Amino acid sequence: MKKTLKQLAEWLKIDEQLHEDVTVTGISIDTRTIQAGDLFVPFRGESVNGHQFVEQAFEKGAAASFWLNDEPNPPENRPLLFVDDAEQALQKMAIAYRSEHKATFIGITGSNGKTSAKDIVASALTPYFKVQKTIGNFNNQLGLPITILQLDEDTEISVLEMGMSGFGEIELLSRIARPHLAIITNIGEAHMQDLGSRAGIAQAKYEITQGLLEEGFLIYDGDEPLLCDLVAEDAYTEAKAFGFSTAHDLFAAQITATEQGSSFTVDGMMNGNFTIPILGKHQVKNTLAAMLVCKAMNLTDEQISEALAQIELTDMRMQLIPKGPLLFINDAYNAAPTSMRAAIDFMQSTTIRPEKWLVLGDMLELGNDEQVFHEELAQTIEIEAVQYVCLYGPRMKWLYDKLTAKFDAAHLIYSEADYTPIVQKIQAEASDESIILLKGSRGMKLETILQHFS
Repeated sequence: MKKTLKQLAEWLKIDEQLHEDVTVTGISIDTRTIQAGDLFVPFRGESVNGHQFVEQAFEKGAAASFWLNDEPNPPENRPLLFVDDAEQALQKMAIAYRSEHKATFIGITGSNGKTSAKDIVASALTPYFKVQKTIGNFNNQLGLPITILQLDEDTEISVLEMGMSGFGEIELLSRIARPHLAIITNIGEAHMQDLGSRAGIAQAKYEITQGLLEEGFLIYDGDEPLLCDLVAEDAYTEAKAFGFSTAHDLFAAQITATEQGSSFTVDGMMNGNFTIPILGKHQVKNTLAAMLVCKAMNLTDEQISEALAQIELTDMRMQLIPKGPLLFINDAYNAAPTSMRAAIDFMQSTTIRPEKWLVLGDMLELGNDEQVFHEELAQTIEIEAVQYVCLYGPRMKWLYDKLTAKFDAAHLIYSEADYTPIVQKIQAEASDESIILLKGSRGMKLETILQHFS
């Protein structure tokens, strides 16, 4: 973005203020990361009032700042935009900038896999277009507008991740972004405590179609019956399905994992053999969604194949990490029952190394059924396929109790609040025959275990 303060005032319909002739080239809500030319956006929280940092923002190079109308003592001789609500003002600016931007906008949501799908889509398109994507977790009602406002004017494709915790949030984001293409990666159990059921989660994710442009279409997980039902009931949205069934518009088969990644075949709207430097059947499924996007952008099968071979994911998503003779898979960014089962299934089927270790941490934010979800993982874990199971966190005690009948004490480790027993077990028993999965919710920080190995 490169706009004068006067243009921003026009977007916000601010008529009674005089503005200096300054140019804004970005947005910042944090003086620690502010860049020269940014518009600083102060927020009032319960313990901190961002207005106290406005002068500091200017000293660090801010071009201008918001100032709430009911906040006293605005600084004199500073270029300010006076607004009633900073968040709503950001959203209005994003809507205005989006309406005049020429990029193709791609919105991505889902219970699991939306960040991986975002990375895969962006990586697959980057060799052929100027692409910008959501950075970090800027995927909510504040982060998404900031992401849009940070787009360069010559960006050709914007890949926007959309997160939520309740009904109405995805619809808001979709109406701000007005995507040409929308992706729903899957429906899991995250936010069950807020949405009540998987059907409720599906309905909330399907809100992404509310802002979808008329000429656009939805790309969705065709293996999820809840999404299939919503598509069938929607007479207005064009949709294309991906997954592992031959009935889909694009489907994958013959998936093989190596220490270099995954190879697979596809049929439907594309045909052929493809390779990605990522592990996991669920990541192959995310790749199918990206391939449908690439086809919509008129890339050839050869171009798609070449780009997929070079894709990179954000860290801690089925990330292969050698540590001396040991091989870890760091999938510790987050966890819910669906993604946990997918990771476990991968470990049990992989032939990369013969000795399989599961290091699993608590799954958080599952609501009243959290005990059931943890206990049900016992049905997924097969004693014939896994040699060691290490469980960490108070909720994993439920799974531990279920697994004691399957595993003897030498192969089943539980620790409620200390990584040390798990680290010591790996140090004592693992070898160059071992592949070790780290999987848990973000709050469990299982990646910390890696610091004990070199």
